[in-house]
Amino acid sequence: MVRLYDDRKRILVTGGAGFVGSHLIDRLLEQGHEVLCVDNLFTGSKRNIEHLHNHPRLEFQRHDVCLPLYVEVDEIYNLACPASPIHYQHDPVQTTKTSVHGAINMLGLAKRVKAKIFQASTSEVYGDPAVHPQPEEYWGNVNPIGTRSCYDEGKRCAETLFFDYHRQHGLDIKVARIFNTYGPRMHPADGRVVSNFIVQALSGEPITIYGDGAQTRSFCYVDDLVAGIITMMETGPDITGPINLGNPIEFTMIELAELVLQLTGSRSELIRLPLPADDPRQRKPDIAKARDILGWQPSVALADGLKSTIDYFAHRVR
Repeated sequence: MVRLYDDRKRILVTGGAGFVGSHLIDRLLEQGHEVLCVDNLFTGSKRNIEHLHNHPRLEFQRHDVCLPLYVEVDEIYNLACPASPIHYQHDPVQTTKTSVHGAINMLGLAKRVKAKIFQASTSEVYGDPAVHPQPEEYWGNVNPIGTRSCYDEGKRCAETLFFDYHRQHGLDIKVARIFNTYGPRMHPADGRVVSNFIVQALSGEPITIYGDGAQTRSFCYVDDLVAGIITMMETGPDITGPINLGNPIEFTMIELAELVLQLTGSRSELIRLPLPADDPRQRKPDIAKARDILGWQPSVALADGLKSTIDYFAHRVR
């Protein structure tokens, strides 16, 4: 339903040409808002928003959040940062800068224009968790000097900055810790397990299982995640987070691979490779706060979400 003009907001989405950002923009435009999509297109792509070409309420600006941005907006969704190991390890120093300098610049903008601001944090702040499932009160088990640290510690520092701006300047902040998310518009070469398995299965290549395949992940379909993000942004200033957003149903990597093979009809073989450094053995959100505070929980079953994702990749990998 399109909102009345008086309810229309001008909303900035950084990382808006990315996987999650583009779906978020779709939903915000459906609600009748004006959206400024900002992206440096390092991992994002104009392909993700090309269906919105010439949309009267969407503006695109190529910009790196490591540099200040001077615009007038009512709300800010800060999603800018490469989120897959292949991409964030490509230039780890720049990844840390994107999380830290990007947070400082967006917080500074929010302070100047008195905008509500959302931070897309990550389950990676929990590291390789010693507590399972992971509640928001858990401080994590993170290697501060490993190959994943640029992302893990960058996001942890961004959370620190958000809460210090909230305490020091009274900023209206929202911090969500996003767990594994999948769906159409994922980058086919991002190295994440869902996209890896689907692309390998569709191409008839061997499916790579790292370690023994018994490590677990929980997978949230992108539509569910976006609903949670917007619901959190719409809460009052007393709700700051952090709040976990993800699907609490766990699957082993072997189970995921077998489901992808079944849904694609592929005959790809499973091959095993060594487990990457600091790769978590378990990852599952405790979403009690999301249920209680936001009234949110995911509803899309993995098999249903995978069908849509497979259909998207079937057209991309041809």
